[in-house]
Amino acid sequence: MPVQRVNKQRGGEVASGECSQCHSKRIWKDGLRETNKGLVQRFICRECWYRFSLTTVLSVNRQNSRSCQVCVTSQGAKNLASATETKTVAGDDLNEEANGLVTQFMAWLEKEGYPRQTQYPSNLKTMARLGANLLDPESVKEVLGRHKVKSGTKMQYMHAYSLFAKMLRISWEPPRYRQEETLPFIPDEKELDAIIAGCRSRRMAAYLQCLKETFADPGEVLGLKRIDVSGNIITINRPVKGHLPRQISVSNRLIAMMDVLPKESERIFPITYRNLFSCYAKVRGRVAEMQKNERIRKIQLRTFRHWGAAWMAHYTNGNVLKVKQRLGHKRVENTMKYIGMVTIRDDEFEVATATNVEEAKKNLEAGYTYSTEMNGVKLFTRPKRFSPYVY
Repeated sequence: MPVQRVNKQRGGEVASGECSQCHSKRIWKDGLRETNKGLVQRFICRECWYRFSLTTVLSVNRQNSRSCQVCVTSQGAKNLASATETKTVAGDDLNEEANGLVTQFMAWLEKEGYPRQTQYPSNLKTMARLGANLLDPESVKEVLGRHKVKSGTKMQYMHAYSLFAKMLRISWEPPRYRQEETLPFIPDEKELDAIIAGCRSRRMAAYLQCLKETFADPGEVLGLKRIDVSGNIITINRPVKGHLPRQISVSNRLIAMMDVLPKESERIFPITYRNLFSCYAKVRGRVAEMQKNERIRKIQLRTFRHWGAAWMAHYTNGNVLKVKQRLGHKRVENTMKYIGMVTIRDDEFEVATATNVEEAKKNLEAGYTYSTEMNGVKLFTRPKRFSPYVY
């Protein structure tokens, strides 16, 4: 009989049954959801982080729904001990004053026309959690100085507080931080493929494959809707800050992977970024342990974009405009760092031959480039990491 463990982070409890997405038996109770028919039990899978609920309505008292007898599991009705469900919302760990200031700041940003997905309120909450008095600029400077993060991250906090000070008309002198110039980590393609193959969730596998083929930002892929997919063309209509909308051609494999996902939402990947990354970190760690490759642990979600940009820059012989268009950059300076990052070794080429026009046409369509001719046979080559949809 399996040991019943308690989820200390979420205050949850192990439930019997299996996930309806990846069929893992590591599922936990995830609180109650109130519907027009009553309360239903929510569950979360600890392998793929897929959330689902049961259609059976719980017989509980609505006025005392936070301390009730849970009578449903994924296999059927079962009596369990009463448990107190505590639902956390953003800002609950802040004091009342800081929470009110953040709420006021969010309303001010919306009035000023800032996008809803801006990170400024989140940055302000982080400074408050670190102990900064948001009404005292010197306290904010002291907290930022002690915070052990990169200077680029501190600049983001500084910009957020500058807007907050502008809202309250607080006078302050921003500290001086300079953005560090670093080159991104570029893994091998086989390492990216290993992570995708190691996914037990079809949704996570499709998400990572989409990152690999589109070179898009993780937030852009997460916001994709089914209406954005037409044939083999994916349209990025909700770009992140600093990016432009664009259309990208992808493979039939990716389209098939997205077609088999549940169509319960207009979004292809209806999950929050935090839960998605938690699931990805578990998959990445498991694959790194299986292959005994510590390089895999360094692969972040944005690393898929860095890998694609660097290799595309190499295949296009440093055509910065083509790379800029594919990545959706607004400024060419952001694209220049990918130029010249990757070198091809002699053993990283595939070779194809052709003895007639039809064979030569097929090789060219597959992405091969004519190299030379020997004994009446034409030789074509292409890099092993080349994919037809790259261009």
